[in-house]
Amino acid sequence: MTEAPVHEDEAHGGGLGTRLNWLRAAVLGANDGVVSTAGLVVGVAGATESRAALLTAGLSGLLAGSMSMAAGEYVSVSSQRDSERAALAQEKRELREQPEAELAELTDLLAARGLSPEVAREAAEQLTARDALRAHARVELGIDPDELTDPWHAAGASFLAFTVGALLPLLAIVLPPASARLWITVLSVLAALVLTGWWSARLGDAPAGPAILRNVAGGALAMAVTYGAGSLLGAAGV
Repeated sequence: MTEAPVHEDEAHGGGLGTRLNWLRAAVLGANDGVVSTAGLVVGVAGATESRAALLTAGLSGLLAGSMSMAAGEYVSVSSQRDSERAALAQEKRELREQPEAELAELTDLLAARGLSPEVAREAAEQLTARDALRAHARVELGIDPDELTDPWHAAGASFLAFTVGALLPLLAIVLPPASARLWITVLSVLAALVLTGWWSARLGDAPAGPAILRNVAGGALAMAVTYGAGSLLGAAGV
């Protein structure tokens, strides 16, 4: 018998989608940190060359943005976790009160995935005998009871991702000499946006070119607008 080929580079396991979502969120969080902080410090650079003012603005933007991202992610994921728990509790109650109806429902769901009615019924009975709640959670609800979303993990990941992204424009604007800091910041930010655009496209199995172009264009526009506004305010003596 010929053995099936083994794809060593192919990921398997029920948590693959969850891991990819976490990684994609981390990339997008870092991208937000890069763009928002870059827009802030470049705008301030248009108004003043004071290193202290740039550091204060950049650090304030980093802390405010990272805390906002963490708080928003915590609230969002907490709501999702509450919904998952409520759905599991309802499913557990239905399994206790009407087991035959739930078995028939599981059979129909398996049959809808391509199994013959006989095989679907046998599979449903075996899954129910092993762990009815887990079977319904995965097949009917699309929930893995062992991998419910954790709001604290989500908040921490968002905080860290945004902070890492924000550090690049912050350091690029305050460390170089005044004559070079603006161009170093712009080039560093654009390079980072190329990287995050490419990586986000790779995670989604999408073409890299359009994703990179959108990312770079958006970041460049943000910096141009804030620099122009800062320059006008600086010229006006505000």
